[in-house]
Amino acid sequence: MRKSNVIIHPGESSILLHLHLIRRPISSSSIAPLPVDPDPPDLSSQLLSVLSHPSWQKHPSLRNLVPSISPSHVSSLFSNNPNLDPQIALKFFQFIARKPGFKHSVQSYSLLLNILISNKFFGVSEKIRTSMIKSCISIDDIRFTLDFLREMNRDNNEHKFKLTLRTYNELLMMLSRFLMIDEMKRVYAEMLSDMIAPNIYTLNTMVNAYCKMGNVVEASLYVSKILQAGLRPDTFTYTSLILGHCRNKDVNSACNVFKMMPKKGCRRNEVSYTILIHGLGEARRVDEAISLFKKMKEDYCYPTIRTYTVIINALFENDRKLEAVNLFNEMRNNGCEPNVHTYTVMIDYMSKERKFDESRRMLNEMMEKGLVPSVATYNALIDGYCKEGMMESAQEILDLMHSNNCSPNERTYNELICGFCKRKNVHKAMSLLSKMLEHRLMPNLVTYNSLIHGQCTVGHLDIAYRLLELMKENGLNPDQWTYSVFIDYLCKNKRIEEAHVLFNSLKDKGIKANEVIYSTLIDGYCKAGRTDDADSLLERMLIEGCLPNSSTYNALIDGFCKERKVEKALSLLEKMVQEGVKATVSTYTILIVAMLKGGNIDHAHMLFAQMVSSGNQPDVYVYTAFIHSYCGTGNLKEAEDMVSMMIESGVMPDALTYTLLVDAYGRLGLLYQAFDVLKCMFDTGCDPSHHTYSFLIKHLSKEKLIEENKSAVLDLVPNISFIDVADVWKTMEFETALLLFEKMLEHGCSPNVNTYGKLIIGLCKVGRMAVAQRLFDHMNEQGICPSEDIYNSLLKSCCELGMYDDAVRLADATMERGHLPLLESLGSLICRLYDEGNKKKAKQVFCNLLHCGYNDDEVAWKILIDGLLKSGLADECSELLGIMEARGCQIHSQTYKMLIEGLDGT
Repeated sequence: MRKSNVIIHPGESSILLHLHLIRRPISSSSIAPLPVDPDPPDLSSQLLSVLSHPSWQKHPSLRNLVPSISPSHVSSLFSNNPNLDPQIALKFFQFIARKPGFKHSVQSYSLLLNILISNKFFGVSEKIRTSMIKSCISIDDIRFTLDFLREMNRDNNEHKFKLTLRTYNELLMMLSRFLMIDEMKRVYAEMLSDMIAPNIYTLNTMVNAYCKMGNVVEASLYVSKILQAGLRPDTFTYTSLILGHCRNKDVNSACNVFKMMPKKGCRRNEVSYTILIHGLGEARRVDEAISLFKKMKEDYCYPTIRTYTVIINALFENDRKLEAVNLFNEMRNNGCEPNVHTYTVMIDYMSKERKFDESRRMLNEMMEKGLVPSVATYNALIDGYCKEGMMESAQEILDLMHSNNCSPNERTYNELICGFCKRKNVHKAMSLLSKMLEHRLMPNLVTYNSLIHGQCTVGHLDIAYRLLELMKENGLNPDQWTYSVFIDYLCKNKRIEEAHVLFNSLKDKGIKANEVIYSTLIDGYCKAGRTDDADSLLERMLIEGCLPNSSTYNALIDGFCKERKVEKALSLLEKMVQEGVKATVSTYTILIVAMLKGGNIDHAHMLFAQMVSSGNQPDVYVYTAFIHSYCGTGNLKEAEDMVSMMIESGVMPDALTYTLLVDAYGRLGLLYQAFDVLKCMFDTGCDPSHHTYSFLIKHLSKEKLIEENKSAVLDLVPNISFIDVADVWKTMEFETALLLFEKMLEHGCSPNVNTYGKLIIGLCKVGRMAVAQRLFDHMNEQGICPSEDIYNSLLKSCCELGMYDDAVRLADATMERGHLPLLESLGSLICRLYDEGNKKKAKQVFCNLLHCGYNDDEVAWKILIDGLLKSGLADECSELLGIMEARGCQIHSQTYKMLIEGLDGT
């Protein structure tokens, strides 16, 4: 059996790193706890040799060495040479710190302090000790520093260097920055044990730390200590208390402290105002925040960048967008330049409003000013793009982050993964899971839930269950959302009984079914025509104390409407309103569609008016339902009027709305007007769908057929019964596509990658590879680069048709273009190549895909387990697994176990 010790488990690298950084126990013989990594050959000795010269700073060798010197090299130099002259050690330490981008590690500081203190250089050591504390950039750094300084502070240490009041205060301040409250209490106790009396700075630091946590009660104890020590609380003390009350969601108490400050003879400053303004904003008391903002001048305080930013953010959060934008402009007019945080707030707003050109302009503006965008700035744009399905733009921002040396965080990857999954580009989302692990970012519940949802959406239930197991293996517990996704998938695939079994098992899994899970199963029953079972489940839901929401009622209303029990659906609408559940746009849309299908257009309009009067803003789906009905009955005037009404209401038609109009004009022989609608789609940035082009081709074919047979009597031309739209791709010829392109150009619509894509994908689905290939060649001739979807459609079709030589060429071309070929297609291709004895080509295809950035577990699942092992190619599977192992692929232990069991035939 193959050994698994070459497998790197997800997350293991970060654990090993953590173990590597754990310090050795401190001994009296050494106060440098961390082991030092070995230097590159001779670098430490070369440095020592240079430093032995009196004029070492001018030594010709030093210039060559400096670019290679890192903090670990400085540590090695001091660790290996503890008897180094203290003055030389100090001067070298200061010299190398001036190297651009160089930052000493806390280990370097500790080793320098060893040398200085052992030589009684106490004065400069105090400054170095303070710098060491200030250099801490992580919890590990501060813990190391604490242990080191405690060791020096011991009375029985031969190199004793007692902590001073200043040192204690610096330590407390750094611990406060990392919210290490327990450690602060311990340091404070040690300070008292050392007979060092706290000053106002010490006690204020303690007050502030507790206030950051919202623990005003504990903070107040230290305020009492200030008074007991005969000191007076100052502006910092009271401002901290304001912060504490705000963090505790007790804004009234924060206001009381703010009002009390002048009575205590304590001046309120810009920070006091800003913190309270922020607290009022978070409590949605924006008018009070604005009023306070305007009163700042009375205290001779002037708004800072932070003040403006928090109030601008509060205005956006409370949907007062115009005021926020005006305040942003006022801020700049007053000479207060926005900082990174301000720009991030504005970019976030612009992205949420889908004003992407403006948000990109702001990003460029801030960078031109020399401001470095934070990860939150980039995330604001990525989130906006992902929510709109603009994944290419989101990927561009990710690339920009990398080029600007800004490391993505968990949120960055989660937003991208969610976005790709929504676009059903799940293999791309899975590849980002690998990127997360490479960057030592641990996937969380959101990551796995998004991937599981994505795999279920594209019908890969087996992969979704494997992700569930990986999730558990990584110590994450599936939640209600996780199981609601599985139940939803089973219901949508008419596996209601399986869904019900999973639902009943939740209690044993420690999961309490919520309204989402109940609503999902109720919707499944309704769509299966089992409204009685859905009703029973609603009763069970109420008995178990889970209150139905609008989605629950909408599922039942939709079920009754589909069974033509419209009266029952309407009575349920009344019931939900009586129960205090607000009817949503979706509720009314379901009922309106039912009325329109039944020909009761007056009742539909009445419901539309009721929806508007109840405060629900009609969306594109409601308007499109009416347009669909009018187009279906040939009432184009009413359909056009409804389009005008929706646009006047600020609702833009979507691809379905436009497509219905295209078909309606086409059916009336108004092909010119149909192409005018297509022009509107292009002008408004709405991508025509697969169905849009289907209808245009259908009506073009119909017109061409009539033109060719205009001399014949229609009844004598049986083919003129016209192609059903579902059969368009089975009959479309290359010349028809050229005719479509010609008509598009006449109307100012240049065929683009989306146009070719929809046509090629449609043809591939019905196995029309010859026509699809001609279109593929034609688009290349026109200088249009095929998309990943086009390559994958052609590749999949080639594999299904047994055109393996063409499939290999397409797979190579796809990867050469930087696209990800679908693993299902590659799995099928590799298996067929092995079957045909083309072992060399199979291995080459597999090796190429390993360079694409795929998630290694997914490769193992789809190529090795679901492909080779299921095809009985165990030896070949073992060989490819060996290739993955040799390349250090990160296969999870659970996946590896599945592979071993498959190879052993167990």
